[in-house]
This record gives sequence, structure tokens and C-alpha cells, in this order.
Amino acid sequence: MFVVSTVVVKFGGSVLSDEKGVEKAAQYVKLLSSRGYRVAVVVSALKGVTDELLRSAQRLNPDAPPSLLDEVLAMGERTSARLFALALKRFGVDAIVVDPSSDIWPIITDDKHLDATPMLEECRTRVKHGVGRLLENGSVPVVCGYVALSRSGEITTMGRGGSDTTAVVLANCLDADEVILVKDVAGVYTSDPKNVSGAGVLDVLTADEVHKLSKGGAKIIHSKALTFLHPKGKIRIGALDSLDSVGTIILGSSIPKLEITVDNRNVTMVTIIGTSMGEPSKLASTVTALQTAKAKLLAASVEEESLILYLDGDGEVVERLHDYFVGNRLGKAVSHFPHLSAIRIYGSMLETVPGVVHKVLQPLAAQAINVYGVITISSSIRVFVSTKDVEKAVKLVRESVENILHT
Repeated sequence: MFVVSTVVVKFGGSVLSDEKGVEKAAQYVKLLSSRGYRVAVVVSALKGVTDELLRSAQRLNPDAPPSLLDEVLAMGERTSARLFALALKRFGVDAIVVDPSSDIWPIITDDKHLDATPMLEECRTRVKHGVGRLLENGSVPVVCGYVALSRSGEITTMGRGGSDTTAVVLANCLDADEVILVKDVAGVYTSDPKNVSGAGVLDVLTADEVHKLSKGGAKIIHSKALTFLHPKGKIRIGALDSLDSVGTIILGSSIPKLEITVDNRNVTMVTIIGTSMGEPSKLASTVTALQTAKAKLLAASVEEESLILYLDGDGEVVERLHDYFVGNRLGKAVSHFPHLSAIRIYGSMLETVPGVVHKVLQPLAAQAINVYGVITISSSIRVFVSTKDVEKAVKLVRESVENILHT
């Protein structure tokens, strides 16, 4: 039996820079339709429109309420959707504008204005009875990106770059085969090509890798969008002129909103004291020492006069590390603390919670559970505690983090 593939195509504002850009994007949608795809389109505001709307609103009223700002900012996408539908109709495509005033509007969020989060199951129900039926009837829905409705019916927006989230949520609810994010670059580069001349386009990345790069400053995809990636879905990023030949595929399960796990129950913390421990030569020697000792490094912390290594195992490599560092006069002394466990707190929205590290550690201190190290990277926090305390610590951390994420 022939199965029709469904794709969600999102066009960013940099692509929809003017009428010619809109026309070119519409021709691409026409091409996909002619190839037999069911296509749902998500559009951002035309280039620069959202920024200008925000500047105008702030000049008129610097203390404008977020709910009213959302109403103003939403006008960029609402206009863009109508212009895009006009272009599609010119090419003979049955385009239907879907915006928050539509009876079939699909994206429902919480009530947090300017940074709302979709409620996936409510979106799924609406998509099934709205956008999904349009696709079955051969129409091409043109959906406003970035914009949503709260459960109470107010206009909300999902943060800058929120059109990515719109597209991924739609794809999840439609069980689409692919999300295509059309940008003004050929894909995700190994580094910023504006700063690194030898940067090239990556073929494949996992959702977790993209999340880490995004949190490190790379402008790839709205991080919130990754929490809604269907486990069997994929995202393709590329430029309109080269999507058929060049681009980056993102695969993997969605990034969880919250996950707390015990990564390792047999960790040894090794402390090496010395001078200038952060110098490149000392760090290179550390790598050599670990290779020589056949030690697996889990995490590390560097200060001017000390180097702390968290190693897998119960300390069997400490003697070899001592002989290497002290014997080669790279350090003065080595100490270690075995029988630790690593608790990992991971979630796409964790870094948005003010004081989250304090709120994770405070209940441990209140229960006299000693913490032997904390490593934070983007949306990931690792806490090292004694293995004898790990079950109690996980329970306390889970209660604390779940409470602050739901407040």
C-alpha cells in the first residue's frame, strides 16, 4: 500500500526577507506538493518585523504588560502567514491560513506570556481535528509560528525562535516523517563560519548534541523545540537552494524536561595539588597520565593550585597517578576519596530556573549529606555524594527540582 509522507516545513524570517523570498519559498512548497508530499507550512515573521514591533511597543510604553506585548508581537507571524498563502495560491496551491483566530488553531500553551510552553496532548487533539484533516483533504495549512493560545484563550508567544517549536510540535502531533527548517545557511556548521574559516557542514547530529551546542551559543534551533521531537522523527536544517543535496539531519529522542539518574555508583575523587595546574602543559600531562594509568575520566575541575579528577573505579589507579605527577614533579601531592556516586540532573528547561543549583544542594545540606563536587554544564548538573547516601540524595533532589519546576 502506498503511504503518503507528511512533512512540516518552517521558513525563518531570514528566508522571508522580502516578496521575492516569500515567492521562492512558496515555489519550494509547490515542488514538495508536486512530489506527492502532504505539506504543512510554518512561517516566522518577515525579516526584522518582530524586532520593529517590539521597539515600537517599548517606545510607546516601556512598562507594557506581557499579555499586550504578546498581542503586538503576534502580528508579525499573522501577517506573514497571509502573505505566504497569497503566494501559494498564485501557484495553484490550496493554501489555508491557520492563525489563533481560526477554529482549528493547533498550538495551546501554558499562561506564561513571552515564553510560553506548549501543552502537547492538547495540541495533539486539536491537530487531529484541524490541521490533520486539512492535509487529508489535500490542502496546505500555513500556520503562524511563534504564536499560540493559552488554555484561557489569550494570545501567547513562545520566546524568540519559537517558530521552531511550532514546527516540531506540529510534526510530533501529525506523526510527520520530517521537519524541514529552512534557514539562510546550508546546515549546522562545525563552528561559526564567520569566525572559523575551515568550518564545514555536519551531516548528522543527535538532539542531545544540538541541545549542548545551542546552549553554548550556537544558533541552530530553539532549545525548547527539542523537548517535543518525536522519538521516530527527524529534523533537517538547510538552505532553500541546497536542501536536496546539503543539510544537517538531527536524530534522536526529545530532550526531557527533567531527568534525574545515578550515572555511576563507583566514583573516586582524586585531588592533585601543585602550581599553575591550569597551564596547557599541565593539562596535556594530565591526559597522558590518565592514559598511562588507564583511568576513565568522568569529570574534572581545575584551579590554579589544584586539579580535581572524578574517575570511574574504586581508586586502583591512584598509585599510578601519584607516581606520574609527583615523580615527574608535575604536582606536590595526591589524595583520593573513593566510593562516591554521580547524580545527574538533566532537563531542557532547567537552566531557566533562578538559583537552581542552590535549590538542588540545599536539601542535601539540611539532611547532612556531604557533597564532594558539583559540575554544571548548560542544562546538566552533576552532584557527587557518598554511595551510601545516594538513594536518599536522589529522592531529595527529585522532590526539590520537581517542586521548583512546577512553581
